[in-house]
Order: sequence, then C-alpha cells, then structure tokens
Amino acid sequence: MTPQLASIFTSNDIYLAMAAALVAGLLRGFAGFGSAMLMAPLFAILFGSAEMIATIVAMEIAISFHLFPAARRHCDWSVVAPMTVAACLAMPLGLWLLVSLDRVAITKLVSAIVAGFALILLTGWRWRGLRGWVPSAVVGTISGAMMATTSVGGPPVLLYIMSSDDSPTTVRANVITYYFATQILLLGIMFAGGVAGPVALLRAVILFPFMLAGSWAGVRFFHGASELFYRRVALGLLLAVGLFGLLH
Repeated sequence: MTPQLASIFTSNDIYLAMAAALVAGLLRGFAGFGSAMLMAPLFAILFGSAEMIATIVAMEIAISFHLFPAARRHCDWSVVAPMTVAACLAMPLGLWLLVSLDRVAITKLVSAIVAGFALILLTGWRWRGLRGWVPSAVVGTISGAMMATTSVGGPPVLLYIMSSDDSPTTVRANVITYYFATQILLLGIMFAGGVAGPVALLRAVILFPFMLAGSWAGVRFFHGASELFYRRVALGLLLAVGLFGLLH
C-alpha cells in the first residue's frame, strides 16, 4: 500500500468524515436528497475538490442501489428522463470547470449553492413556470454541469421537482432515480479522464457503511412523516452545513 493510501487510515479527518457520512445517509434515506450537499462543503475542506467529488459520487451510487428498487415504482419518467439525458451531455463542461478552478473557490461555490438552495426553499418559494420536457432538459443541463464541478447537482433539479404538485413519495422517487442514472456516468468519466484516482474509491469504501447505516434509519423515519416536517429537517441541516463552508 502506498503512503498516500495508508494515510487515509491514520488521518483524524477520516473520523469527521465518518460522522458526516452517517448524518448524510440519514438525510438521504429520509428525504431522498441532500446527502451530497451535506458532505460536499465538509469533504472539499478535508480532501480537495476532485477527490471529494469522486468519493461522494461513488457513495451516492452505492446508496442508490439500496434505494432505487423501491423508488422506481413511484418515479415519473416523463420528468426524470429528459433531465437525465441533458445532465449527462453537460458533464464535460462541468469537468472542465473542475480542473480550472482552485480548491478554495470550489469550496466556497458549493457552500453558497447549498446555503442558497436551503434558504430559497425555507421561504416557501416554488417554481410556477412552464413544465414539460424542454424545461426539464434545461434544468438537467444546469444540474449536470454543477454536479461535475462540485458534486452538488441537486439544487436546480430539486427546485423544479419539489415545486410540483406531486406527493412526497413521488418527489423522493424522482430524485433518487435521477441521481442513480447520472452519477454512474459521472464517476466513469472522472476515472477515464484521470481526474480522480484510487484514493477516492478507497475513501468511499471506508465511509460507505456509515452512510448506509444512516440511510437505513432515514428510510424508517420517512414513513408517516408529514411534508412540513420532512422539508424543515432536510433544509435546516443543509443550511447549517452551507453556512459552515462559507464561514470556514
């Protein structure tokens, strides 16, 4: 094992990352979103931008294998499909931004995105504009570029999906399905292009059991929860993490 790989096991940062992964899994299992947004500001500070993205995406894919089988029955494919295709086409632009921006800039950018997203939804604002495959594709394009740059591609998708009149169950299923489809491609592109390496995957292997445990508990909390409670818990956590990243 190389010194770089061995250092993962001795660094105190890994224990903070384990706690973050546990809370992120709880949020993902409960709300269907938010795990990447919760981890990204912290992991960018701890591990750097490119490695952070690959670690988070690998964990998100693994947790989606756990959540997707139940979610797909409630997914609205007419919404998810155009967003997914557009997001995948926009990912190369996001990767170009990733290698062009420095670590501090990406940390502040992702923290601002997370905090801004939480504040918007906490005010009760909802998108009431056009809906259909064209708006869905536009949202997916923005999300795909953001996902490849910061690992946080959720805000535009969530602002769009959560503004619908769908039930919390359908909203949650749409988000889980979208993440599952897009992140597999993103991880493949990152490794094929040499943007991330084996350290990111090893770190994901170490952290994933904590995220899985949190997700297991979150799924059980979701059943019977009111929409108001569901939104306030998720958005309150995201706002706190976003502000932490901005002020760090």
